[in-house]
Amino acid sequence: MRTAIAALALVVAVVATGCGGGGTTAPSGAAGQPGQAPADRVEPLAGTARPELPVTVASADGRRVTVSSVERIVPLSGSLSEIVYTLGLGDRVVARDVTATFEQAKRLPVVTRGHAVSAESVLSLKPTLVIADTNTGPAEAIDQIRDAGIALITVETAKSLADVRPRIEAVAAALGVPAAGDGLVERTESRIDAVRKTIPAPGKDGDKPRVAFLYLRGTASVYLLGGADSGASSLLEAAGAVDAGKESGLSKDFTAITSEALAKAAPDAILVMSKGLASVDGVDGLIKIPGVAQTPAGMDRRVVSIPDGVMLNYGPRTDQVLKSLVDQLYGESRGEGGGEGTGA
Repeated sequence: MRTAIAALALVVAVVATGCGGGGTTAPSGAAGQPGQAPADRVEPLAGTARPELPVTVASADGRRVTVSSVERIVPLSGSLSEIVYTLGLGDRVVARDVTATFEQAKRLPVVTRGHAVSAESVLSLKPTLVIADTNTGPAEAIDQIRDAGIALITVETAKSLADVRPRIEAVAAALGVPAAGDGLVERTESRIDAVRKTIPAPGKDGDKPRVAFLYLRGTASVYLLGGADSGASSLLEAAGAVDAGKESGLSKDFTAITSEALAKAAPDAILVMSKGLASVDGVDGLIKIPGVAQTPAGMDRRVVSIPDGVMLNYGPRTDQVLKSLVDQLYGESRGEGGGEGTGA
Protein backbone atom coordinates (compact mmCIF):
# COMPACT_ATOMS: atom_id res chain seq x y z
CA MET A 1 0.00 0.00 0.00
CA ARG A 2 2.76 2.43 0.91
CA THR A 3 4.52 2.01 -2.40
CA ALA A 4 1.31 2.76 -4.24
CA ILE A 5 1.16 6.07 -2.47
CA ALA A 6 4.73 7.13 -2.08
CA ALA A 7 4.44 8.93 -5.35
CA LEU A 8 2.11 11.39 -3.91
CA ALA A 9 2.90 11.73 -0.38
CA LEU A 10 6.49 11.82 -0.84
CA VAL A 11 6.61 12.31 -4.32
CA VAL A 12 5.49 9.75 -6.18
CA ALA A 13 5.07 6.87 -8.46
CA VAL A 14 1.44 6.52 -9.33
CA VAL A 15 0.59 10.20 -9.52
CA ALA A 16 -0.52 10.70 -13.09
CA THR A 17 0.37 13.53 -15.40
CA GLY A 18 -2.96 15.37 -15.53
CA CYS A 19 -4.15 17.83 -12.91
CA GLY A 20 -7.80 18.08 -13.86
CA GLY A 21 -10.35 18.93 -11.23
CA GLY A 22 -13.75 17.40 -10.92
CA GLY A 23 -17.02 18.46 -9.44
CA THR A 24 -17.87 21.54 -7.42
CA THR A 25 -18.77 22.28 -3.89
CA ALA A 26 -21.91 23.86 -2.54
CA PRO A 27 -21.81 27.67 -2.59
CA SER A 28 -22.34 27.80 1.16
CA GLY A 29 -19.27 25.67 1.98
CA ALA A 30 -16.29 27.61 3.28
CA ALA A 31 -14.06 25.44 1.17
CA GLY A 32 -15.37 27.04 -1.99
CA GLN A 33 -14.67 25.31 -5.29
CA PRO A 34 -11.78 22.94 -5.94
CA GLY A 35 -8.74 24.93 -7.03
CA GLN A 36 -7.99 25.47 -10.68
CA ALA A 37 -4.36 25.32 -11.72
CA PRO A 38 -2.78 28.09 -13.79
CA ALA A 39 -0.10 27.22 -16.31
CA ASP A 40 1.86 24.37 -14.74
CA ARG A 41 5.31 25.92 -14.77
CA VAL A 42 8.18 26.27 -12.35
CA GLU A 43 9.81 29.65 -11.77
CA PRO A 44 13.61 29.52 -12.11
CA LEU A 45 15.72 31.81 -9.99
CA ALA A 46 16.87 35.01 -11.64
CA GLY A 47 20.39 34.92 -12.99
CA THR A 48 22.52 32.04 -14.22
CA ALA A 49 23.75 29.37 -11.83
CA ARG A 50 27.34 28.35 -12.62
CA PRO A 51 28.25 24.93 -11.21
CA GLU A 52 31.57 24.73 -9.40
CA LEU A 53 32.82 21.18 -9.82
CA PRO A 54 33.96 18.65 -8.85
CA VAL A 55 32.19 18.36 -5.53
CA THR A 56 31.96 15.47 -3.09
CA VAL A 57 28.65 15.29 -1.25
CA ALA A 58 26.96 13.06 1.29
CA SER A 59 24.22 10.92 -0.20
CA ALA A 60 21.24 10.07 2.02
CA ASP A 61 22.15 6.38 1.75
CA GLY A 62 25.39 7.01 3.65
CA ARG A 63 27.72 7.09 0.66
CA ARG A 64 30.12 9.87 -0.33
CA VAL A 65 29.65 10.69 -4.00
CA THR A 66 31.91 12.81 -6.20
CA VAL A 67 30.13 14.75 -8.93
CA SER A 68 32.41 15.83 -11.77
CA SER A 69 29.83 16.86 -14.37
CA VAL A 70 26.23 18.04 -14.43
CA GLU A 71 25.98 18.25 -18.19
CA ARG A 72 23.39 15.47 -18.37
CA ILE A 73 21.12 15.19 -15.33
CA VAL A 74 18.40 12.61 -14.70
CA PRO A 75 16.21 13.35 -11.64
CA LEU A 76 14.19 10.25 -10.74
CA SER A 77 11.14 12.03 -9.33
CA GLY A 78 9.00 14.98 -10.31
CA SER A 79 9.86 16.93 -7.18
CA LEU A 80 13.59 16.54 -7.77
CA SER A 81 13.15 17.72 -11.36
CA GLU A 82 11.27 20.73 -10.01
CA ILE A 83 14.21 21.68 -7.79
CA VAL A 84 16.78 21.26 -10.57
CA TYR A 85 14.76 23.42 -12.94
CA THR A 86 14.10 26.07 -10.32
CA LEU A 87 17.82 26.28 -9.55
CA GLY A 88 18.29 27.22 -13.20
CA LEU A 89 19.80 24.00 -14.56
CA GLY A 90 16.78 22.66 -16.40
CA ASP A 91 18.56 22.85 -19.74
CA ARG A 92 20.85 20.07 -18.53
CA VAL A 93 18.05 17.63 -17.64
CA VAL A 94 17.79 14.88 -20.27
CA ALA A 95 14.94 12.70 -18.97
CA ARG A 96 12.08 12.72 -16.49
CA ASP A 97 9.98 10.62 -14.20
CA VAL A 98 6.31 10.36 -15.14
CA THR A 99 5.49 12.68 -12.22
CA ALA A 100 7.47 15.61 -13.65
CA THR A 101 4.34 17.14 -15.13
CA PHE A 102 5.27 20.82 -15.28
CA GLU A 103 5.47 22.51 -18.66
CA GLN A 104 9.23 22.88 -19.02
CA ALA A 105 9.84 19.16 -18.52
CA LYS A 106 7.11 17.75 -20.73
CA ARG A 107 9.34 17.58 -23.81
CA LEU A 108 11.65 15.09 -22.11
CA PRO A 109 11.44 11.31 -22.49
CA VAL A 110 9.90 9.42 -19.57
CA VAL A 111 12.40 6.86 -18.30
CA THR A 112 11.04 6.08 -14.84
CA ARG A 113 7.82 5.76 -12.89
CA GLY A 114 9.02 6.31 -9.34
CA HIS A 115 9.11 2.75 -8.10
CA ALA A 116 9.59 1.31 -11.57
CA VAL A 117 12.93 2.79 -12.57
CA SER A 118 14.25 1.45 -15.85
CA ALA A 119 18.03 1.31 -15.45
CA GLU A 120 18.46 0.54 -19.14
CA SER A 121 16.45 3.59 -20.19
CA VAL A 122 18.36 5.84 -17.82
CA LEU A 123 21.77 4.53 -18.91
CA SER A 124 20.88 4.84 -22.60
CA LEU A 125 20.83 8.62 -22.16
CA LYS A 126 24.41 8.64 -20.85
CA PRO A 127 23.73 10.74 -17.73
CA THR A 128 26.58 12.30 -15.79
CA LEU A 129 24.45 12.67 -12.64
CA VAL A 130 21.38 10.80 -11.41
CA ILE A 131 19.41 12.11 -8.42
CA ALA A 132 16.98 9.82 -6.59
CA ASP A 133 14.74 9.92 -3.54
CA THR A 134 15.41 7.43 -0.77
CA ASN A 135 12.21 5.60 -1.70
CA THR A 136 13.06 5.39 -5.41
CA GLY A 137 13.31 1.83 -6.66
CA PRO A 138 13.67 -0.95 -7.25
CA ALA A 139 17.00 -1.18 -5.45
CA GLU A 140 18.40 -3.39 -8.19
CA ALA A 141 17.92 -0.63 -10.75
CA ILE A 142 19.62 1.92 -8.54
CA ASP A 143 22.55 -0.45 -8.03
CA GLN A 144 22.79 -1.08 -11.77
CA ILE A 145 23.04 2.64 -12.51
CA ARG A 146 25.66 3.11 -9.82
CA ASP A 147 27.62 0.05 -10.95
CA ALA A 148 27.82 1.57 -14.43
CA GLY A 149 30.01 4.30 -12.96
CA ILE A 150 27.36 7.02 -12.92
CA ALA A 151 27.41 9.51 -10.06
CA LEU A 152 24.17 8.82 -8.21
CA ILE A 153 23.03 10.58 -5.07
CA THR A 154 19.91 9.99 -3.00
CA VAL A 155 17.97 12.66 -1.16
CA GLU A 156 15.72 12.06 1.83
CA THR A 157 12.10 11.71 0.74
CA ALA A 158 9.94 14.70 1.63
CA LYS A 159 7.36 14.26 4.37
CA SER A 160 6.79 17.75 5.73
CA LEU A 161 7.49 21.45 5.39
CA ALA A 162 10.61 20.91 7.46
CA ASP A 163 12.05 18.94 4.53
CA VAL A 164 11.93 21.84 2.07
CA ARG A 165 15.24 23.40 3.11
CA PRO A 166 17.37 20.23 3.37
CA ARG A 167 16.08 18.87 0.04
CA ILE A 168 16.87 22.06 -1.84
CA GLU A 169 20.26 22.32 -0.15
CA ALA A 170 21.13 18.69 -0.93
CA VAL A 171 20.27 19.02 -4.62
CA ALA A 172 22.05 22.37 -4.92
CA ALA A 173 25.17 20.95 -3.30
CA ALA A 174 25.24 17.99 -5.71
CA LEU A 175 24.88 20.35 -8.67
CA GLY A 176 27.72 22.55 -7.45
CA VAL A 177 25.49 25.60 -6.96
CA PRO A 178 25.16 25.98 -3.18
CA ALA A 179 24.68 29.75 -3.39
CA ALA A 180 21.70 29.27 -5.70
CA GLY A 181 20.39 26.75 -3.19
CA ASP A 182 20.59 29.35 -0.43
CA GLY A 183 18.73 31.82 -2.62
CA LEU A 184 16.01 29.33 -3.44
CA VAL A 185 15.57 28.37 0.19
CA GLU A 186 15.23 32.03 1.15
CA ARG A 187 12.70 32.69 -1.61
CA THR A 188 10.66 29.58 -0.85
CA GLU A 189 10.54 30.09 2.90
CA SER A 190 9.65 33.77 2.60
CA ARG A 191 6.76 32.93 0.29
CA ILE A 192 5.49 30.22 2.62
CA ASP A 193 5.69 32.67 5.54
CA ALA A 194 3.71 35.23 3.53
CA VAL A 195 0.90 32.72 2.96
CA ARG A 196 0.85 31.78 6.63
CA LYS A 197 0.21 35.40 7.54
CA THR A 198 -3.09 35.29 5.65
CA ILE A 199 -4.52 32.41 7.70
CA PRO A 200 -7.37 33.56 9.98
CA ALA A 201 -6.86 33.06 13.71
CA PRO A 202 -9.06 30.41 15.36
CA GLY A 203 -12.37 31.67 16.70
CA LYS A 204 -13.09 32.38 20.33
CA ASP A 205 -13.67 28.70 20.98
CA GLY A 206 -10.29 27.87 19.45
CA ASP A 207 -11.77 25.50 16.91
CA LYS A 208 -9.80 24.80 13.77
CA PRO A 209 -11.18 23.17 10.61
CA ARG A 210 -10.83 19.39 10.68
CA VAL A 211 -9.65 18.14 7.30
CA ALA A 212 -9.35 14.53 6.16
CA PHE A 213 -6.95 13.67 3.36
CA LEU A 214 -8.41 11.01 1.09
CA TYR A 215 -6.31 9.21 -1.52
CA LEU A 216 -8.61 8.12 -4.34
CA ARG A 217 -8.13 6.08 -7.48
CA GLY A 218 -11.64 5.18 -8.53
CA THR A 219 -10.54 3.26 -11.61
CA ALA A 220 -8.59 0.88 -9.36
CA SER A 221 -11.14 0.92 -6.51
CA VAL A 222 -8.55 2.43 -4.17
CA TYR A 223 -10.09 4.55 -1.41
CA LEU A 224 -7.77 5.44 1.46
CA LEU A 225 -7.89 7.74 4.47
CA GLY A 226 -4.64 9.47 5.36
CA GLY A 227 -3.12 9.19 8.81
CA ALA A 228 -0.16 10.75 10.60
CA ASP A 229 2.40 9.51 8.08
CA SER A 230 0.49 10.26 4.86
CA GLY A 231 2.58 13.36 4.15
CA ALA A 232 -0.39 15.72 4.35
CA SER A 233 -0.32 16.48 8.09
CA SER A 234 2.38 19.15 7.87
CA LEU A 235 0.58 20.92 5.04
CA LEU A 236 -2.76 20.88 6.86
CA GLU A 237 -1.25 22.08 10.10
CA ALA A 238 0.60 24.88 8.28
CA ALA A 239 -2.81 25.96 6.94
CA GLY A 240 -4.17 26.23 10.48
CA ALA A 241 -6.20 23.04 10.17
CA VAL A 242 -6.33 19.74 12.04
CA ASP A 243 -5.45 16.53 10.20
CA ALA A 244 -8.65 14.66 11.05
CA GLY A 245 -7.20 11.25 10.25
CA LYS A 246 -4.13 11.79 12.41
CA GLU A 247 -6.16 13.30 15.23
CA SER A 248 -8.56 10.35 15.19
CA GLY A 249 -5.67 8.02 16.01
CA LEU A 250 -4.44 6.83 12.61
CA SER A 251 -0.69 6.68 13.21
CA LYS A 252 0.43 5.13 9.93
CA ASP A 253 0.23 6.44 6.39
CA PHE A 254 -3.10 5.23 5.02
CA THR A 255 -5.98 2.97 5.94
CA ALA A 256 -8.90 1.77 3.86
CA ILE A 257 -11.86 4.11 4.06
CA THR A 258 -14.68 2.76 6.22
CA SER A 259 -17.79 4.41 7.56
CA GLU A 260 -16.44 3.87 11.08
CA ALA A 261 -13.07 5.50 10.34
CA LEU A 262 -14.71 8.49 8.70
CA ALA A 263 -17.19 8.89 11.53
CA LYS A 264 -14.33 8.94 14.03
CA ALA A 265 -12.36 11.45 11.95
CA ALA A 266 -15.49 13.63 11.52
CA PRO A 267 -13.92 16.01 8.99
CA ASP A 268 -15.32 19.46 8.29
CA ALA A 269 -13.64 19.36 4.88
CA ILE A 270 -12.03 16.74 2.67
CA LEU A 271 -8.69 17.21 0.92
CA VAL A 272 -8.10 15.28 -2.29
CA MET A 273 -5.79 15.32 -5.26
CA SER A 274 -7.54 16.66 -8.33
CA LYS A 275 -6.94 13.58 -10.45
CA GLY A 276 -8.21 11.40 -7.63
CA LEU A 277 -11.36 13.50 -7.41
CA ALA A 278 -11.86 13.20 -11.16
CA SER A 279 -11.40 9.42 -10.92
CA VAL A 280 -14.54 9.15 -8.78
CA ASP A 281 -16.53 11.52 -11.02
CA GLY A 282 -16.08 14.62 -8.91
CA VAL A 283 -17.80 15.62 -5.72
CA ASP A 284 -21.00 13.80 -6.67
CA GLY A 285 -19.06 10.54 -6.90
CA LEU A 286 -17.05 11.28 -3.77
CA ILE A 287 -20.23 11.64 -1.73
CA LYS A 288 -21.24 8.13 -2.82
CA ILE A 289 -18.22 6.50 -1.16
CA PRO A 290 -19.60 4.77 1.97
CA GLY A 291 -19.38 7.01 5.00
CA VAL A 292 -18.50 10.25 3.23
CA ALA A 293 -22.04 11.62 3.00
CA GLN A 294 -22.51 11.20 6.76
CA THR A 295 -19.51 13.40 7.69
CA PRO A 296 -19.86 17.16 8.21
CA ALA A 297 -17.71 17.60 5.07
CA GLY A 298 -19.95 15.32 3.04
CA MET A 299 -23.15 16.95 4.22
CA ASP A 300 -21.77 20.41 3.31
CA ARG A 301 -19.94 19.17 0.18
CA ARG A 302 -16.80 20.87 1.41
CA VAL A 303 -13.99 19.57 -0.79
CA VAL A 304 -10.51 20.99 -1.32
CA SER A 305 -8.72 19.83 -4.46
CA ILE A 306 -5.00 20.26 -5.18
CA PRO A 307 -3.21 19.07 -8.36
CA ASP A 308 -1.51 15.71 -7.96
CA GLY A 309 1.87 16.71 -9.34
CA VAL A 310 2.70 19.24 -6.63
CA MET A 311 0.54 18.68 -3.58
CA LEU A 312 3.01 16.77 -1.44
CA ASN A 313 6.27 17.68 -3.15
CA TYR A 314 7.45 19.99 -0.35
CA GLY A 315 9.68 22.07 -2.57
CA PRO A 316 9.89 25.35 -4.49
CA ARG A 317 6.14 25.51 -5.21
CA THR A 318 4.88 24.55 -1.76
CA ASP A 319 3.85 28.17 -1.12
CA GLN A 320 1.45 27.87 -4.07
CA VAL A 321 0.05 24.61 -2.73
CA LEU A 322 -0.40 26.14 0.72
CA LYS A 323 -2.06 29.23 -0.75
CA SER A 324 -4.50 27.11 -2.72
CA LEU A 325 -5.35 25.12 0.40
CA VAL A 326 -5.79 28.26 2.50
CA ASP A 327 -7.88 29.99 -0.16
CA GLN A 328 -10.20 27.03 -0.48
CA LEU A 329 -10.56 26.52 3.27
CA TYR A 330 -11.03 30.14 4.29
CA GLY A 331 -11.82 32.11 1.12
CA GLU A 332 -15.39 33.05 1.93
CA SER A 333 -14.75 33.53 5.62
CA ARG A 334 -12.03 36.02 4.71
CA GLY A 335 -14.41 37.83 2.41
CA GLU A 336 -12.50 36.82 -0.71
CA GLY A 337 -15.46 35.38 -2.53
CA GLY A 338 -14.48 31.74 -2.68
CA GLY A 339 -11.34 29.72 -2.86
CA GLU A 340 -10.09 29.50 -6.41
CA GLY A 341 -6.57 29.20 -5.08
CA THR A 342 -3.43 29.13 -7.13
CA GLY A 343 -3.87 25.44 -7.80
CA ALA A 344 -0.09 25.30 -7.64
